Parts: sequence; structure tokens; C-alpha cells
Amino acid sequence: MKQQITRLSPHQNGKVCGILTAATSFFVFVPFLLFMSLFVPAAGRPPFITILLVPLFYLVMGYLAVLIGCSLYNFAVKYIGGLEFDAKDEGK
Repeated sequence: MKQQITRLSPHQNGKVCGILTAATSFFVFVPFLLFMSLFVPAAGRPPFITILLVPLFYLVMGYLAVLIGCSLYNFAVKYIGGLEFDAKDEGK
């Protein structure tokens, strides 16, 4: 049976994506900084606070991007219809 997504929750989806992008950036950026510290002199390295600021930046930007995307989807779905997918009812 075909079903349509008629509404996406901007706040909830934004929270989830913001946290996931922040966690991903943390696990990518910290090893990068540690690797960079082996080759770059101390004067050329970014400050330690960068380890906290980059994931925070990704959290905020990921949240805002998904918030805007979901809001645009919710506005457009009234005029052009929602995303369609096929679902099968198992066990009935």
C-alpha cells in the first residue's frame, strides 16, 4: 500500500541530525587534530578550544539546516504532495 509522509517534525528531526553531525565531527576532527600535532609546530596549530567549538558549530548548523528543510517540506507538501513509499502490513 502506498503511503505519503504528510508532515516532518522540524524540531525533533533537527535535534537528531544536529547531535549526529556534532558527534561525527568530533570523532573525525579530534583524530585529525592529534595527527596534525605530530607534524605542525605548536605556533601553527589551532587552539585547543577548537576541539569543542567545531562540534558545537556542526550541532547548530545541522539543527538549523534540518529545521529549515523540514519546514520547507511541510509547506510544500500541501501543494505538491508528500514523499511516497510502499509499506506492507505484516502479520495481518
